[in-house]
Amino acid sequence: MSAARAAFTRFAPALNTSRLRGPAARLPVASRILQQRRWASSGEQNTMTVREALNAAMEEEMLRDETVFIMGEEVARYNGAYKVTKGLLDKFGEKRVIDTPITEMGFAGLAVGAALAGLRPICEFMTWNFAMQAIDQIVNSGGKTYYMSGGNVPCPVVFRGPNGAAAGVAAQHSQDYAAWYGSVPGLKVVSPWSAEDCKGLLKSAIRDPNPVVFLENEMLYGVSFPMSQEAIMEAAEELAKEGIKAEVINLRSIRPLDIETIIKSVKKTNRLLIVEGGFPAFGVGSEICAQIVESDAFNYLDAPVERVTGADVPTPYAANLEALSFPDTPLIVKVAKRALYRTN
Repeated sequence: MSAARAAFTRFAPALNTSRLRGPAARLPVASRILQQRRWASSGEQNTMTVREALNAAMEEEMLRDETVFIMGEEVARYNGAYKVTKGLLDKFGEKRVIDTPITEMGFAGLAVGAALAGLRPICEFMTWNFAMQAIDQIVNSGGKTYYMSGGNVPCPVVFRGPNGAAAGVAAQHSQDYAAWYGSVPGLKVVSPWSAEDCKGLLKSAIRDPNPVVFLENEMLYGVSFPMSQEAIMEAAEELAKEGIKAEVINLRSIRPLDIETIIKSVKKTNRLLIVEGGFPAFGVGSEICAQIVESDAFNYLDAPVERVTGADVPTPYAANLEALSFPDTPLIVKVAKRALYRTN
């Protein structure tokens, strides 16, 4: 059978829970946004958790550049709410690993001010939901100063922390902010998935001369990845069993958006399915769809662009309702078949 093809564009990281046991097995179905299997691409590989990769990136950059420091709630003596900053206080001291009060607007403003003064702060939010208190500092003070100064005043600050759905924390703590910040000129926005993605992107973000919004996934902090690895979505595997070949794009960066890679894929596969965990309205998937329609890739489409997103409701606390709020493998497979005009 000749393989029909469908392109998958992915930016929301996720966790495969199909083989988890004990407490980990009770993680919410939000973790099924994109279920994936991982393996090393060749021979023996070093493995590292996402938490360890982020920690290593910060340590290496702090050793490399004495202007780099980290600040946020509980990042020092408590080693971070998710232990991402574990050990950094002992290595670099209180002047470079700074505990802050519970005032996101206040310490985000301090971080921006330090960046404008020539330092390279890493500003950790316990969750991006709390960063809504600091959005003026991130968007207006951080994101616009370089432009408003005529290119004379860079603002090298990294805002990082967990984004999107987590373990049963309900509507006010489960929002995906990729589209929010991705719409702002002056900000770079990244959403890494694997440990390798996290380490490389965080090191690049710290060295960037302007603000970077770094969106992590709480449910991946303790997941180990080979530091040289390949990934395939379970949905793609299911489709392959039926002769459907899916090309999976690990997007990583929201702004700037690597639209050229997506265009090349559409021209090759003639279809596009976009999977994201955020709300459907005005999301990253909507932007990708618009750019494809506006490009010459539109002429290569053999079917309408399809999207699989989170539900258009505040994330429920009840587990049975939460289960209906995020994409899972059967839904992705169903929509992929629809893009191929297949009903079985």
